[in-house]
Amino acid sequence: MDTEKKSPKIRQVAFHKLRLTQKKKITANTFTLDFEIPDALKPAFRFEAGQYVTIKYPSGGEIYHNDFSMTSAPHEERISLGIKINREDSSTKDLFEAFQPGDLLDVSEPRGRFTLVSKPHEFRTIIGFAGGIGITPLLSHFKNILHLEPRTRLFLFYGNKSKQEVPFKEEIDALHEKYADRFEVHYFYSREKVGNAFLEGRLDEKKVELIINQLMMIDDTDEESTLWDSVDEVLICGKGEMIKNLANACYNNGIPKKNIHFELFEEYNDDIYPVEKEFPLIEDITLDFKLFNKEYSAQLKNNKVKLLQQLLIDGYPVPYSCKSGICGSCECMLEEGEVELLENEYLTEKEEASGKILACMSVAMSKKIKLNFDLI
Repeated sequence: MDTEKKSPKIRQVAFHKLRLTQKKKITANTFTLDFEIPDALKPAFRFEAGQYVTIKYPSGGEIYHNDFSMTSAPHEERISLGIKINREDSSTKDLFEAFQPGDLLDVSEPRGRFTLVSKPHEFRTIIGFAGGIGITPLLSHFKNILHLEPRTRLFLFYGNKSKQEVPFKEEIDALHEKYADRFEVHYFYSREKVGNAFLEGRLDEKKVELIINQLMMIDDTDEESTLWDSVDEVLICGKGEMIKNLANACYNNGIPKKNIHFELFEEYNDDIYPVEKEFPLIEDITLDFKLFNKEYSAQLKNNKVKLLQQLLIDGYPVPYSCKSGICGSCECMLEEGEVELLENEYLTEKEEASGKILACMSVAMSKKIKLNFDLI
């Protein structure tokens, strides 16, 4: 996750002062930050592969809360982040230039659900798709799996514009060299000719078909199936449109949705999977909600737009990041009324049964709805 936002849009989280031990520029517009975790804070900073932290820092007279996925694996016992400078006026440019090793920064406790259950005694095949700085949580996952799961095979398909713009290539190649029997990596370039048409162009649904039919055909461990048939989990991280294309391509080629996990590193407003349901029109909806200890009441014209998106259009300061059911920022409790909760990557069945919903994936199904964003 690599999202940039000022403080009003996010929930309150616990921050601690961590000392910056190293910063390093790894491409023209990406860099790393490493933080030391003192013994007293180690319980607070225990994390799972695929999680992220928030850094709070000033830029341009504003206080920013930026979410960054960790590239470090839990066994490394440090917080390592990969960060992209998207524009000259990006706050991350100030983050890179203003802070030096030895400085203290406000870092939140780890969170996020782009995680996998470790299965060290099983034979598994896991594939990852990443675009640009979206490699960060996948790097954490792959290091963790290679460390803990001796029977798991990993395949990484990693897209960038050119060879010069590949973050963490040295680290990925070192992992491949160390675990060559279990870890296979393929780089794709959208704006550079590399003499192999298969490796040129964006990672999209057409590339998935080629990967299935050209790279993942023969399975040496099972003559009756292909490598694609043996895929247990899919991890995807990148821009929203890439995630949408790849997730649907994997699903349409037989991977169950529950085994396709994704993480955005930018705001995205579309649904990842097509909405297959039609809803009866409900008009003149009253939506009462509690947020940051304040009570609000909104009047919604109808239910053609999901709850979060309608509240944002009307200017309410509801927390969000992705708007696609992935990040959980808009998690809340449904206290009154009915909603249809569309597919989401965040809530568990138990949480849904308790009344929790994601406002970004909820369609109003009654004329009166009451939500509480402060129970989380």
